Amino acid sequence: MTEAPAVAIVGMSGRFPGARDLGEYWENLRSGACSIATFDLEELRAAGVDPGELAHPAYVPAKGHLADADRFEAEIFGFNRTEAAILDPQHRLLLETTWSALEDAGYDPRHVPHRTGVYVGGSPTDHMLAAAVDRRLAAELGPLQLRILTDREFLAPWVSYRLGLDGPSLSVQTACSTSLTAVHLAVQGLLLGECDTAVAGGVSVDSVHPRGYLYRDGGIFSPDGRCRPFDEKAAGTVSGNGVGVLVLRRLADALADADPIHAVILGSAVTNDGATKVGFTAPGVDSQSRAIVEAWSAAGLDPTAAQYLEMHGTATELGDRVELAATAAAVGVTGGDRPCGIGSVKSNIGHLDAAAGVASLIKVVLMLGHRSMAPTANASGPHPDLARMPGFERVTRLTPWDRPDGGQRLAGVTGLGIGGTNVHVVLAEAPEVDRPVPPDRPELLPISARTDAQLRRAAAELAAALRAPAPPILADVAYTLRSGRSAHAARAYVVAGSTAEAADALDALAEGRQVTYAGQAEDLRTLGESWVRGADVRWPVPADGARRTHLPTYPFAGESLGALRLTTATTPAPAPQPVAAPPVAEPADPAGAVTEAAVIELLVTALGLTGPDDLDKSYFTVGGDSLTAVHLIGRLDDDLGIRAPIELFLEPVSLRDLVARLTAMGGGADDALLAALLDEAESSQ
Repeated sequence: MTEAPAVAIVGMSGRFPGARDLGEYWENLRSGACSIATFDLEELRAAGVDPGELAHPAYVPAKGHLADADRFEAEIFGFNRTEAAILDPQHRLLLETTWSALEDAGYDPRHVPHRTGVYVGGSPTDHMLAAAVDRRLAAELGPLQLRILTDREFLAPWVSYRLGLDGPSLSVQTACSTSLTAVHLAVQGLLLGECDTAVAGGVSVDSVHPRGYLYRDGGIFSPDGRCRPFDEKAAGTVSGNGVGVLVLRRLADALADADPIHAVILGSAVTNDGATKVGFTAPGVDSQSRAIVEAWSAAGLDPTAAQYLEMHGTATELGDRVELAATAAAVGVTGGDRPCGIGSVKSNIGHLDAAAGVASLIKVVLMLGHRSMAPTANASGPHPDLARMPGFERVTRLTPWDRPDGGQRLAGVTGLGIGGTNVHVVLAEAPEVDRPVPPDRPELLPISARTDAQLRRAAAELAAALRAPAPPILADVAYTLRSGRSAHAARAYVVAGSTAEAADALDALAEGRQVTYAGQAEDLRTLGESWVRGADVRWPVPADGARRTHLPTYPFAGESLGALRLTTATTPAPAPQPVAAPPVAEPADPAGAVTEAAVIELLVTALGLTGPDDLDKSYFTVGGDSLTAVHLIGRLDDDLGIRAPIELFLEPVSLRDLVARLTAMGGGADDALLAALLDEAESSQ
């Protein structure tokens, strides 16, 4: 490896058009599939697309659509139903994807190492804009709470808060280069010692609903719903949605801690075009070229060492020509016997805006891991400018990626943002590490999920991983499952002496069959039974040489929560089911019964209560917080004339008791404490 400081990619996760996970993403990439969807009229009408727009002859019904983008397993992250329904879909997806990336790195998302930073960004969304103009929601939740749940400014803080990450927490925004800029900042944070682990990436879900666009001659969008970067038929881009997250550590730390490594970031750089271009949205050759040169210089390498370059590649006339010129100026004539391969994942999934860069980077990491270059989709003949660049060749078929003699597989990834922020990242394949082989012995493999159905799915996915070519070592699997996963309510385990035995037992679990044992490893089975019953157990000492490994991650299966739509009459997300007020036996004061029902209605709306049993839980157990308490105190005063002290919401009493106290109360609130909380809330704006 080069002597320059380097950063290891130890975990990653993503969801992209046509791909629910990175396994499906790679299968689509390697086959050259175009995952840009073409919608029929019924889908678009059902999604609320304006009929006049649909009737326009220039309407193109295509997009890189992300399926199930409105689903969210809120319970995992401690959101009540009302909060979860109002939380922007981008926030929901980013939380789940970060969880999966941490698990992929072999870390329990609920016990992440100290000094873990978050560097992420997102796009504007219909949901966020609709929430900003919805006066009803503002009245019910409070304007500050509404903003915190929907504004992309809070993408990073929500991840840090819900997962307990105490490093730097930055919401990054550089338009289309956002997520690659976030990776660059995370790398700098690690190398400067600001954090020891970093989560980096981006998300873009402008709408969870199918939609197309109006083609305008001379605009940036394609006339036929297909994106053809660096192609003779290139005519514009197509938008798409997706999310991608990396977990990063300094390479020296990752090697010392025996972390699993996908690839290595050797260097990165960010530049801006400044005023050296014809217009604000136009790209600039010199600054793009400088970003490439500076990134490879930071890696201690010459750009001619690149064997593959993942380009920004929007397929627009000006964009492709400028990027080709900038790349040629930076790289010159590449070394080796064959040209440097180039491509752009936008041909497969469309332009993911703030998530475009991380989608490109994950593509290259997968290519390095599989030692293959994935083809560009929708390819015909090369762009005329590319045809005049003999040192470069667009990859149009799945191509083996041979390691150069005496060297390593090296690649670069470029991201370009409207406004001129250019990013380039240099990647190398993971280092080969000599390791002792753990001794053969029976191992206990615990698995858990929130529901029995998810538990069976988790067992099936783990069994498939253990049957794959070059399966992980059984001792590594046991160590990762026992130390790198959170424990959930639905639990099971298997005991096995080999990966084949483990896969058979896991298949039985997945199919609901009884797992039988022939009397061996009774101590491990006793421990497993205790764990299944919910006991805190002390796991066996890991086998000598056992280390974290990449395994299938938590099988999220949250319900569809919908999203707000930006229309002339804002359509809210599904409202929580109302909770019936508890029966009141012939109250002496009928007005008191009315007040009690009104108090319960306020709590139902603010906390998303879903049944009478919720009233037996405490305020914080159902997802309440201090900001919501301040809002409720204001509503109680304004709507019902009840001046409640804030201490009531902080006491460990049931909501049923809280309702009774509020209904019977005649005193005023602690104005000093309430004022302090309001000041704290306002200072966070």
